[in-house]
Amino acid sequence: MSSMESPANPTCVINCVHYDDQGKRHDIALDDISDVIASNNGFVWVGLYDPADSVLLKLQEEFCLHDLAIDDARNAHQRPKVEAYGNTLFVVVTTAQRVHDRIEYGETHAFLGPRFLVTVRHGASLSYAPVRARVEREPQLLTMGASYCLYGVLDFVVDNYLPITTDFRDTLDSLEKDIFADSYQRSTVVRLYELKRELNKMRMAVAPLQDVLAQLRRYPGELIPDEVKLYIRDVHDHAVRISDVIDTLREMLGTALNVNLSLVTLAQGETVKRLGAWAALLAAPTLITSWYGMNFAHMPELDKSWAYPAMIVGVGAVCVGLYWLFKRAKWL
Repeated sequence: MSSMESPANPTCVINCVHYDDQGKRHDIALDDISDVIASNNGFVWVGLYDPADSVLLKLQEEFCLHDLAIDDARNAHQRPKVEAYGNTLFVVVTTAQRVHDRIEYGETHAFLGPRFLVTVRHGASLSYAPVRARVEREPQLLTMGASYCLYGVLDFVVDNYLPITTDFRDTLDSLEKDIFADSYQRSTVVRLYELKRELNKMRMAVAPLQDVLAQLRRYPGELIPDEVKLYIRDVHDHAVRISDVIDTLREMLGTALNVNLSLVTLAQGETVKRLGAWAALLAAPTLITSWYGMNFAHMPELDKSWAYPAMIVGVGAVCVGLYWLFKRAKWL
């Protein structure tokens, strides 16, 4: 029977599991944790989601967790970090989840002890049920202890960023067609800006995650065995690759915004040139005909029968000449 079916555990307790020395799973109640820890057999993994204060205080009592770490786990606005409290590590990472075509961010707080792991999820965060199923398929690896489960959680968090970056790259590829379109579209610029804003948020989440993983790789204590550090190194490599992809996409977005602005400026310049050319074509006959609108006695068209047709031909010749010059200069 799973912990969700057990009436002994509050609803915020997603899982309360004991893994014995052979890596076999046993669902337990919170009140049984003390007896399991006293048996000196395997370790306990407790998974929480937006836990109540009473549950956190219960776990603090069971695992002797530090007050400062409990206060941090109670609040969902912590920066990614690793802190040591005696023989317990407190790890904070930022999680990402796609919700209604937008990226929502949450947090996971983890307490790692010699024989226990407590994971606390806040906000937008996918369930770690796939992680538990994965590690339970390899019970021999569970004999490494609770730190191997922590590796599974961190690997799951980092891997969730990969499809998001892939979606961003595909979106940018589709927007490139709109950037080089003949007509200006305001929605394209707005979408580029929104995409860059989302990438900046993701960079703020992934960049500190690299520091967290690097600290866990170098942790000198016995909480994380050397064989588990090899797995954490692999997660760190994935985080570095994702960070590089994010930086590349940010540079491409910056270039795309500049290209779009340049194309708009060039299009406006072409429009201004065309307007200037047509204005010159209209200005020439306007200037000439305005002279003949003056009220003078001695005007060519008053006493010469050919003067008026000649003026029309002259004005037409000037207009044709100007049109040829502007066409040659590619203003028309």
